[in-house]
Amino acid sequence: MRKLFLMLLDISDNLKQGGQYFLDFKIKEEKHLEEFQKKMKEYEHKGDILVAEIIKDLNNTFITPIEREDALELAVHMDEILDGLEQCAAHFYIYNVYEIDHFMVEFSELVHKCIVEIHNAIDLLSQKKLTQIREHSIKIKEYEETCDILERVALKELFEKQNDIKRLIQYKEIYELLENTADECKRVSKVLETVVMKNA
Repeated sequence: MRKLFLMLLDISDNLKQGGQYFLDFKIKEEKHLEEFQKKMKEYEHKGDILVAEIIKDLNNTFITPIEREDALELAVHMDEILDGLEQCAAHFYIYNVYEIDHFMVEFSELVHKCIVEIHNAIDLLSQKKLTQIREHSIKIKEYEETCDILERVALKELFEKQNDIKRLIQYKEIYELLENTADECKRVSKVLETVVMKNA
């Protein structure tokens, strides 16, 4: 039964590593873009493998410590967060965006904070310390709400100041990708709350 929790921990650990790399990598010039997107693809690919493993295990296990659907949702939404970051790195590469503005940095920092809270919550889940998970879930939602506000401010400034239509479209897509990734973090927090409600 503990195996399921360890598999979820593996997924959250890979997510945390990928999120940390995404936050820490400093894109300064065009040549950095390929390296950045390749490394993020590696984290995303590993995440896909880990999710496939947990699906296989859930199909072969009769009794699970939490409901199968909840375990699967946790795994899938954590994977979606990593997918979002990888897609963002790919957009930097495809669009040749290496002038990272302060909005992108702020989005990255907030998403990273969400990821850390998710990892801490999954760690508590593995220890069956369910009541302590709520405080992490609350923080995730607070960070996601901040991302909502940030997206509006970023888009408003973008439409006011960016005269290059091509760049405007590219930056708009990147902002939206990062905000959608924060939304996935919120979805993880909702599943965590469901798990706590059913099992605490």
